Amino acid sequence: MNNADNNVYTTFIIYLAVINVVTFIAYGIDKWKAQHNRWRISESSLLTLAAIGGSVGAWIGMQTFHHKTLHNKFRYGVPAILLLQLIVAFYFFG
Repeated sequence: MNNADNNVYTTFIIYLAVINVVTFIAYGIDKWKAQHNRWRISESSLLTLAAIGGSVGAWIGMQTFHHKTLHNKFRYGVPAILLLQLIVAFYFFG
């Protein structure tokens, strides 16, 4: 792996770490807001965070905060997004 490839790989890993932390926090904030009758983060925003690379953070957030686990679009959608992202990652980086 040359230096340019290594930089792309490192940048990608940093991006994934950041987007997953942000997504995990967003799920926690939305759960808190739901419990306190506050303005909520939209479902489309939460799913978008998962789709742009935060699927691991979304899944862990769902399990940790017991949030959106009964909604089918999250219950099945987040694992489907994660699986698709893993397939793409193995194709490009595998």
